[in-house]
Amino acid sequence: MPLSISEISTPIASHLEEFNDFFKGLIRSKAALLDIIVRYILKQRGKRVRPTLVFLSAAICGEVSRRTYIAAALVELLHTATLVHDDVVDEADKRRGVPSINAVWKNKVAVLVGDYLLSRGLLIAVENEEFDFLRITSTSVRRMSEGELLQIQKSRQKTLDEETYFKIISDKTASLISTCCEIGAVSTTDSSDKRIALRDYGELVGIAFQIQDDILDYTSRSSIVGKPIGNDIKEKKITLPLIYACENVDKSEARSIIKSIKSGNLSPKNVEEIIQFVERNHGVRRAQEKAHSIISEAKEKISSFPDSPAKTSLMNFADYVIERTK
Repeated sequence: MPLSISEISTPIASHLEEFNDFFKGLIRSKAALLDIIVRYILKQRGKRVRPTLVFLSAAICGEVSRRTYIAAALVELLHTATLVHDDVVDEADKRRGVPSINAVWKNKVAVLVGDYLLSRGLLIAVENEEFDFLRITSTSVRRMSEGELLQIQKSRQKTLDEETYFKIISDKTASLISTCCEIGAVSTTDSSDKRIALRDYGELVGIAFQIQDDILDYTSRSSIVGKPIGNDIKEKKITLPLIYACENVDKSEARSIIKSIKSGNLSPKNVEEIIQFVERNHGVRRAQEKAHSIISEAKEKISSFPDSPAKTSLMNFADYVIERTK
């Protein structure tokens, strides 16, 4: 069993507790409606993975400082803003099992709340003259937007190759995890080598994280994952297990499978047949092997750091990414 996020965060647990109050103070507003929604958001915060990565990356490089708190807040504000906007774009009515902001207060309010959170992040960086933080996070926002748009563009086509898949998940998912690790390092060290090592570690871990997500769509029960098995198939998403499975059959069979997914309106039986096709043609196994290879590369990026509780936790987080079942 992999360690839980709370176990992984043990070396910086006291900082995370202090950060909760720090973050609450930052996003509170005198505007009544906004403050109600902010309180609603604070109740729904999940495992605090991103602040954990910021603090661990800071700790592996030096002493956690107020700069680290600002860095963690900036990333958390950015992440929360993107989730609020994503729910509007995806017309999602739930987030982590509870009604989304757009479901409760409608799209206009949700978009404005997302804008508010983003502006608070920009302001805290400017007010503290953390312009390096701004550059790192702005790059992440650009990449996430480009990745989302590339996915939309490619979803209209009948194929998705491995190179494009990795480009999409690198920009959509890995960019923010990479930002957490880089910005944490920048908050405690001037070493460009350490900063680059943490940035690259985060990028690789983020890629593996998304591959594991895509694997779980083919292998896990809905009660574990929190979404129905085969959900990506129903949403017409072509992910790595399917790409690899299609490489193991002749082109006509691969085209037929992709065509059926892109057509939509799949019955539960059709979805199950596609899942079995992917399993039978080693799509899941090859994707798992790829994720493990990427995690080994990620660990290598930070192997030269002196041993410390923070280093151990970052190594354990890399294992958690590919061993988790949800």
